Amino acid sequence: MASSKAIVFPCIEIEQPIGIFYIGTIKASDLVAVSYADVRRIERRDVEVLLGIQRPLSPARVNELRDYVRTVDASFPTSIILAIDSEHADYNEKSGLMTLERDEHVAKIIDGQHRIAGLEDYNGPPFNLNVTIFIDMDIEDQALLFATINLKQTKVSKSLAYDLFEFASTRSPQKTCHNIVKLLNSREGSPFKNKIKILGRATGKKEETLTQAAFVDRMMPYISTSPMKDRDLLKRGKRLRISPEEENLPIFRTMFIEDKDAEIAKIIWNYFNAVGKRWPDA
Repeated sequence: MASSKAIVFPCIEIEQPIGIFYIGTIKASDLVAVSYADVRRIERRDVEVLLGIQRPLSPARVNELRDYVRTVDASFPTSIILAIDSEHADYNEKSGLMTLERDEHVAKIIDGQHRIAGLEDYNGPPFNLNVTIFIDMDIEDQALLFATINLKQTKVSKSLAYDLFEFASTRSPQKTCHNIVKLLNSREGSPFKNKIKILGRATGKKEETLTQAAFVDRMMPYISTSPMKDRDLLKRGKRLRISPEEENLPIFRTMFIEDKDAEIAKIIWNYFNAVGKRWPDA
């Protein structure tokens, strides 16, 4: 199989109760070339038959990841899991090298289809991925592994994710929104004093009616139409600029570019104070 068209990359052999599998590192372009998803679908015959184990791709999620992989600190640290038939793969225990046939239907994706789709047409700096490869794994074990991965993991709350931007050393729309939300929730006289569930969890105060994530999600579009791109440019040490072609700018866009976060907070504070005075019982 070691032809000029073959894909060769380093691997180590792992043995666990499920059996033997391999962990390796492969170029993103090579993985895109040989992987495919067995998308879960319904075919109607006499009865509805469920086939496949994967969920349909979310175009919004794929587009989000395509933008993300082009940022300065893009990373997919967790393993992409593949199932491959032995006729398409050969592992050399002595050299520690895995050889795969270069064909678009060699590696079935058990977990990681959105990450791989996000890397299609990627042409940036080297992007290698760690992969977990199961050879000749039957469909029952594939389905069980997929279900275990997706049912057992605990999803990180969106509020917690926004809160972590506090530790960022550079400015970003995410960090600005986070800081404004915390200020509005903590300062005396604020229309949102103690009304926001920081980290998305209530502390038992009856006046808490909003999550941190809900507030940030609705504030962000008034600052940036591409928060991830802004964050990436600022982290690369570049200045944000308003293009002459840009129209209908978000209302806080210029203030954000000019580093006037405190003024943005003051406008939001004053606006909602006025709303509260006008409709005190609403």
